[in-house]
Amino acid sequence: MKKITLLFLFFTGIIAYSQKTVPNIKLKNLDGKTVLLSDLTKDKTVVMSFWATWCGPCINELDTIAEQYEDLQEEGFELIAVSIDDTRTKSRVKPLVNGKDWDYTVLLDSNQELKRSLNITNVPYVIIVKNGKIVYTHSGYNPGSEEELIKKFNELK
Repeated sequence: MKKITLLFLFFTGIIAYSQKTVPNIKLKNLDGKTVLLSDLTKDKTVVMSFWATWCGPCINELDTIAEQYEDLQEEGFELIAVSIDDTRTKSRVKPLVNGKDWDYTVLLDSNQELKRSLNITNVPYVIIVKNGKIVYTHSGYNPGSEEELIKKFNELK
């Protein structure tokens, strides 16, 4: 048990020490407008969810959060959904988002520059950004993990 505790403290320390700043990258929104990522994350706490149209767990996670998103927004919760669909599949993003009626800010990382700069290998991948710094990351999705994300957000905001 002591070894597990020590490992937990070690990795927690590494994660805390290795906080990254969100890169100052330009992405396009669904209307084709260029958005500077640092402008969306400066002076506040936001959740960024990296997803793709071909990723079932990604869509499940975003659907589950969408069910309670209006109430979450009243508590200050903001989600930015970053699609990593490439040039072949990015045309599917807007129809999917409109069909799902997601109220998120959706950005397109079609050349995957942001994904690469954050060393994200698999989606779904969620980060919490506070004042431009990455303070929490989570990879994968299982039903119920959105509750842990919301809890973590509330602790950090």
